[in-house]
Amino acid sequence: MRISRRGSGISKDTEILLVEDSKFIRVAVQRALTRAGYIVHTASDGEAGLLAARKTLPDLVILDLVLPKTSGLEVLRALKQDALTRNIPVIVLAALSEPNKEELLNEGVAACVEKLGKLFEGDSAALIRTVAQVVAQSESAERKKNLSGKTLS
Repeated sequence: MRISRRGSGISKDTEILLVEDSKFIRVAVQRALTRAGYIVHTASDGEAGLLAARKTLPDLVILDLVLPKTSGLEVLRALKQDALTRNIPVIVLAALSEPNKEELLNEGVAACVEKLGKLFEGDSAALIRTVAQVVAQSESAERKKNLSGKTLS
C-alpha cells in the first residue's frame, strides 16, 4: 500500500492488477475501479498477469479464471507459491460454471465476484464494495503484522 500525505489528509493510492482476457469486461471493470479512486494496471492473459504481478507488486489482484496461455487457477497457484506475491490478496471474477467459491477460498482467494451481466452494465457497486473490504482487511493485517514485529523496551 502506498500512502502519501497531501495537505492535512492522507491519500491512499491503492494499485490493482486486473487480469481479464475479455476486452469489454477489462475496460468496464478498469473504468469502474478508476472512478472509485484506484490505480489499475491490466493484463489480458495469465502469462502477462504473472509478469505484471511480479513487476508491479500491486495491493490487490482481480483475476479471471478462464485465461489464454496460463489459466487463472494456475496464475493463482503461482502467485501464492511465490514469496514476492503470496501475500497479495486475490479476488476472482468467476462465471457460475467455474470452480465453486469454497474450492477457490481453499486455494487462497480473498473473495469471489460472479460475472453477472449487470456487473458490467454500469452496476459495479458489488465489485467496488468487495474490493474496498479486501483492501481494508489487507491493510489491517499489515498493521497488525507491523505492530507484532515491534517490541517494547
